[in-house]
Amino acid sequence: MNATQELHARGQSLWLDTITRDLLDSGTLQRYVDELAVTGLTSNPSIFDHALAGSDAYDEAIRAGAAAGRAGEDLFFDLALDDLTRAADVFRPVHERTGGVDGWVSLEVSPLLARDGAATVTAAQALFARAGRPNLHIKIPGTREGLAAIEEVTFAGVPVNVTLLFSREQYLAAADAWLRGVERRIEAGLNPDVRSVASLFVSRWDVAVAERVPRELRNRLGIAVAQRTYAAARELQASPRWQRAQNAGARPQRVLWASTGTKDPAAPDTLYVEALLAPYTVNTIPEATLHAFADHGRVGAALAPDGGDAEEVLARHEREGVDVAALAERLQQEGAAAFVASWNRLLAGMAAKCARIGGAS
Repeated sequence: MNATQELHARGQSLWLDTITRDLLDSGTLQRYVDELAVTGLTSNPSIFDHALAGSDAYDEAIRAGAAAGRAGEDLFFDLALDDLTRAADVFRPVHERTGGVDGWVSLEVSPLLARDGAATVTAAQALFARAGRPNLHIKIPGTREGLAAIEEVTFAGVPVNVTLLFSREQYLAAADAWLRGVERRIEAGLNPDVRSVASLFVSRWDVAVAERVPRELRNRLGIAVAQRTYAAARELQASPRWQRAQNAGARPQRVLWASTGTKDPAAPDTLYVEALLAPYTVNTIPEATLHAFADHGRVGAALAPDGGDAEEVLARHEREGVDVAALAERLQQEGAAAFVASWNRLLAGMAAKCARIGGAS
């Protein structure tokens, strides 16, 4: 049993944080499922930007789409849904075997809709319907503007991956929005089993404070925030409010650890996988981190349900001048802006490729 299989046996899901057509065409994704216990996949605008820019595997589809008058976001979603429905089919046996707990893929709505809740809801429903797969999460940012959309999309019965969460407080706000949608379904006599994950970004914390804290605190802030958030999730799942929803047929929203590739070259390349083991959670990791963990990762102790030493570590950062609450807000805003930048770069690159290979942009 390799380390990835052992992690799965301990109750945590490993999802791949990438998607490319080459990964599908070569059979590599299926091999990851069979040999490395990968049970899901996530995507975002940056991932698709790199996939389309770095491969000619999409050229024929781009040429055909452009010839049919498809362009911009319409053409992109054609390409993305082709990839993600194929990936969803790869994971469909996992999804069925686990009763819908695992085997998910994710597609993000246009980041340009981030401040338009109504348009986000419409887009999420349309993308989910177009995919025609039960194991597709629609990704919606857990920003202030996104919370109402998360509730409405959940009420509409669309599975949601809440993305761009950076703190316990942001997680709790997103979990509350999702749970309101579930509770409204119960009140309306609808099936409340609408699956969701809440994605907490980890490594960006440590990048943000790397030059501001002493060496002994390096690469500890993201893990501490994750510990604190995990404790909050456990507390929520033990609350009477959640237990009432569960008694009516709802199933828990799982916490997902995102941004878990090590950014510090001096730190272990498996740092955030080894540190964030917790049953009934997901760790979505880059392909290089997957290989590293399978090769030399170690499966140690699970996160403490009460958050362990998180509060002490956070307090030490505060004494070093790190305003954790303010930094969480800044990281979320920067993350949203980065997705918009990737989206615009993606569309511009696709238009340029259309022109280069002979299609109309």
